[in-house]
Amino acid sequence: MPLNLLTDPWIPVLREHGKDAIRPDQIAEPGVIALNWPRPDLNLACMELLIGLVYLAAPPQDTTDWRARKPDAGALRAALAPLAPAFNLTGHGPLFLQDMEPLQGEPSAPDMLFIDSAGASTAGKNADLMVKRDHYPSLDLPLAAMALYTLQAHAPSGGAGNRTSMRGGGPMVTLVCPAEGGACPLWSLIWANVPVGVALGPDQLRKLPWMRATRTSETGGPVQQPQSDHTPPEVFFGMPRRLRLVEADGRVTGVIQKPWGTNYGLWRHPLTPYYALKEGADILPKHPKPGTFAYRNWLGILMEAPAGKGSLAYRAQAVADYSQRAKPPNASVLVAGWAMSNMSPLDFLWSEQPLFTLTPEAAYQAAMLVSGADLASRALVMALRDVQAMDVTEGTRLDPEREAFYLATQARFVAALSALARGEAAELICAAWLVTLRRQVLAQFDAVALNGLSDRDITPRNTSGFSRRPTAQRIVATRGQLLGNLNGKKLYEALGLTPPVPANRKAKA
Repeated sequence: MPLNLLTDPWIPVLREHGKDAIRPDQIAEPGVIALNWPRPDLNLACMELLIGLVYLAAPPQDTTDWRARKPDAGALRAALAPLAPAFNLTGHGPLFLQDMEPLQGEPSAPDMLFIDSAGASTAGKNADLMVKRDHYPSLDLPLAAMALYTLQAHAPSGGAGNRTSMRGGGPMVTLVCPAEGGACPLWSLIWANVPVGVALGPDQLRKLPWMRATRTSETGGPVQQPQSDHTPPEVFFGMPRRLRLVEADGRVTGVIQKPWGTNYGLWRHPLTPYYALKEGADILPKHPKPGTFAYRNWLGILMEAPAGKGSLAYRAQAVADYSQRAKPPNASVLVAGWAMSNMSPLDFLWSEQPLFTLTPEAAYQAAMLVSGADLASRALVMALRDVQAMDVTEGTRLDPEREAFYLATQARFVAALSALARGEAAELICAAWLVTLRRQVLAQFDAVALNGLSDRDITPRNTSGFSRRPTAQRIVATRGQLLGNLNGKKLYEALGLTPPVPANRKAKA
């Protein structure tokens, strides 16, 4: 039986009374708590899809309208109804996010829709160790629809002619999560992130890329974002891949793919932060990195980057808008997405962090806290590299120590930002932060370098240098240098503090 994504129930959710499958308009019903797809990347993409659908059908006209009008399920269903002809997944006519032409060719297995599935080349070489083949020999229609949207919205590099998404492969997604009684209901999350816009009329469906002939990219330059006062609908419904689902007995059993789908240029997506390498350079989407999302990554993602402190980093429009819509905002931010290395998935980020509203002066002080932590963590890594006689190329072995440093100081950083947001004295906050940095760096250095010190060599092996096994003298000397760096001018100035006058200068004075 054909599936229409607006009129049929297909989205798995958790309600207060249990599990359910709902239509998009039913997210506005009471008691809908969260999405319930079997994979976090599908939950993330489904949030983007629902935000995009509300943007098409019933967007707020301005901030006042956003505050005053939050559609109920009936109003949302009526607004979505005229768009239903564009949202058939299977059947005849234009099909959701699929090529206008019925593509011919040998179908691939449907698990090619998932970013962490093995490509044909990987499977052919039996190299699918981290990414697997044949996870999904067939898909039910709802799962196929969600996987299709996820791939088109986050498409990584896929070989010759297979285009990436308009945000590049594996974009970073940031979504505001308003706190309501300690929780963030699904409808509150969706409405919080819908941009200001104008509803798409039923006579404007050709603005959706599958409702017109596919813009292929064998020749010619990339397609640039059209000039508009509002976000173009295609931002939420890009189609970089030319795909057609193969259905049999109500299940998707294969996918036909052809190269040279739409080659998107520099489009701005309201749910993704951006950056520029320098003034006047292209503005590029940010992408997650493997590992923990620590506060060192917050500038330009959770916090506005002040001038002179990462000013070429730009928060997602949704995060920046919410800071203006809700004053003071009582919310957190979900930061999520695939960390990729070209076609290969490395990690999936899913992290919820607090959202702060800071004055420009407080934002500058917050950036100083981050800069100070960066200097302190670098000093730690260099000291540990020295006592372990490691080459520079071996430095990645110390990445866990840097991760541990940021995890250990995360709570103190959040407390410092809370104090800045309350208007407390910045100098006292920065001074306390300096003490935190010193304690953590020395604690980690001692735990690694002094472990088993009594069993170590106490003299060098030869006159040309120390042995690969660090000596007690080398450890003590390196710790002294580290302590000097932690009391040095650079760290004080990074935190906006006045460096202490050295003892020898005091004596001369």
